[in-house]
Amino acid sequence: MGSTSDKIKGVTDEAIGSVKSGIGSAVGSDKMKIEGEAQKIKGEAEVEVGRAKEAVKDAADKTADAINRKL
Repeated sequence: MGSTSDKIKGVTDEAIGSVKSGIGSAVGSDKMKIEGEAQKIKGEAEVEVGRAKEAVKDAADKTADAINRKL
């Protein structure tokens, strides 16, 4: 999965998790609240994976550009 896909999936999971957690709180369902929080955390991790992939790609591109300039 590419960095953009990871970030989109992460943001989606964060949003769904927040909604689930809120509904769980509203209806008094600890299970739903915990599931929502877990999905939210998963989404945050996915966003960070996407950012890390993007940073690695940017660094590789800059390195390749620097090497090409020296050739």
